[in-house]
Amino acid sequence: MSYTKYGIRPELVERVKLKMKNPVVKDRMKMLLNGVTKYDLQDRTKVKKLVKTSSGILQESLTEQQEEQLIAFILGQKIDPSNTLHLIKLWAMFR
Repeated sequence: MSYTKYGIRPELVERVKLKMKNPVVKDRMKMLLNGVTKYDLQDRTKVKKLVKTSSGILQESLTEQQEEQLIAFILGQKIDPSNTLHLIKLWAMFR
């Protein structure tokens, strides 16, 4: 699991996965991420804002260190939301 290389704890990932099964939370996250481009996901300030907003939606209080780990992970993945292979890779990582 490559997210553990960034110091992201599996317990946090499991909590988020469980919360994402709630249809209301899932829809709010979809609305937040609607229109996000690969350039947005390579911009540190935009990613930081997305992480903060997402943690609020998920009601997860993150420490500064956890936020930085998540930001580093997202930037390191070079995600292109319009590329199906990138999305499949992410899905496989977190299933």
